[in-house]
Amino acid sequence: MPFELSEAIEVLQKTPAVLDTLLRDKSLAWLNCRLDSTSFSPIDVLGHLIFADRTDWIPRARMILESGNSRAFEPFDRRGFTPLIQGKRVDELLDEFAQLRRQSLATLDSFELADEKLDMAGLHPDLGDVTLRQLLATWVVHDLGHIAQLMRIMANRYSEEVGPWRAYASIIQH
Repeated sequence: MPFELSEAIEVLQKTPAVLDTLLRDKSLAWLNCRLDSTSFSPIDVLGHLIFADRTDWIPRARMILESGNSRAFEPFDRRGFTPLIQGKRVDELLDEFAQLRRQSLATLDSFELADEKLDMAGLHPDLGDVTLRQLLATWVVHDLGHIAQLMRIMANRYSEEVGPWRAYASIIQH
């Protein structure tokens, strides 16, 4: 299916509301559950998405538009969110994410992206040449992947409690 910016924006606009619905007013038990000791918790996923909006998607899009592939993107620290979430309540983080995403999408809109701009190349430090179109498609997939991750984390909290229904619960790790 070809990339359509308007369809991508449909998903990107709704991600903060989806996370808000899933995480606001949840107990610390839900917010801090994990699949294992090294995996993200729901609050970590939220922090990761905030950090990515601050340091990855729009800064890289701007870099492509301004510099093309003349210099590589800064490597992304997938755990760089840790200091960002410390000492903050989930409602503060959800509000911050919603505001930040609105700003990111307003900036994206200001780029006035047509096909020729979407086909511009940037330089990923590991992947080499990538296009702005690929970057934006990845942003959508990244959001959806982390929403799915949240669902898995939260469902697995009750992996033992479902008893024999575990055989039918494909979301639970077996």
